[in-house]
Amino acid sequence: MSSNAKERVIVVAPGRGCYNKEELGYLARFHADKLEFIEEIDEYRTEQKQRSIAELDALNKYSFKLHTPGENASALIYACAYGDFLNIDRDKYDIVAITGNSMGWYIALALSGALEPEAAIQVINTMGSMMQNGLIGGQIIYPEVDENWQLDTAKVECLDSVIEEVNQQTGCELYTSIYLGGYRVLAGNEAGLKLAEEKLPQLDNRYPMRLYNHGAFHTPLLQDISDKGFELLDEDLFEKPQLPIVDGQGNIWSPYYCDLDALRDYTLGHQVTEPYDFSKAIEVAVKEFAPDKIIVLGPGNTLAGPVAQELIKHNWFGWQSKQDFVDAQAGEPKLIALGHEEQRSLAV
Repeated sequence: MSSNAKERVIVVAPGRGCYNKEELGYLARFHADKLEFIEEIDEYRTEQKQRSIAELDALNKYSFKLHTPGENASALIYACAYGDFLNIDRDKYDIVAITGNSMGWYIALALSGALEPEAAIQVINTMGSMMQNGLIGGQIIYPEVDENWQLDTAKVECLDSVIEEVNQQTGCELYTSIYLGGYRVLAGNEAGLKLAEEKLPQLDNRYPMRLYNHGAFHTPLLQDISDKGFELLDEDLFEKPQLPIVDGQGNIWSPYYCDLDALRDYTLGHQVTEPYDFSKAIEVAVKEFAPDKIIVLGPGNTLAGPVAQELIKHNWFGWQSKQDFVDAQAGEPKLIALGHEEQRSLAV
């Protein structure tokens, strides 16, 4: 490759749960030059009688009560991620495709141009605010890999078995919510989650881990949310993407042909009530678009591990274990996380 040739990159948008205590002030630190964009978001939120993201980001102290509910977290994460996307050095990198995890699908739609800024905040804020009067169910996360980030079939079988056992109990519901690289996110009602927590073996004094303020995303429990989304979000909000986007089934939505009705149906239907296969999205993105590098947008750095685990599964970049990934990243990183202070300068 000549010295002035651009590197091909896939951009990955984050989901919920990545704006944490360490990320407080992210907008002010990295995106103070994007006041007009932030003000547009806050004008919309003011109309909805919601607190401004500029104000939330500027608070002196991180608050679980204020920063983690969907109606605030979704807009904050979107603004941070979109700002990061705008900061990517386009003289150095050619963005060949975009994907995301869970709520990151809505962000991917915005980054690709399938949702213009006004439509994007309407979709993201509306879907993020659906449970402000009370969460529907919840989520837990559990690893499917060993300490070398190799797939552990015993863990996979255990998770499948627990889901089956829990659903046989009266009043219990449990589903796979997200296939997340080396992790599985399970979602269900409270009775189902409690029983799963009892049945899953404890690992590292950490797992199974309940995800705070997360609902039962990507399960049939959110059918009413899907129905409301269709009622509130019109067909004309969606446009043809300007860059290819890979969804949570591994389907590619292309600038050359995109059925907008099908895109809306997937976004407000299947994507809300069926499992989100982020693992498949990464697999398809790298195999179809052959990137030189992958850029994970901030805030936070929660997706770098799952992305790396999926790359290891497919021997991408020659990585076969966690140590391969760690060693490679110590040199010239192929996986650049913009929420990682040291790596940020490599891409912006």
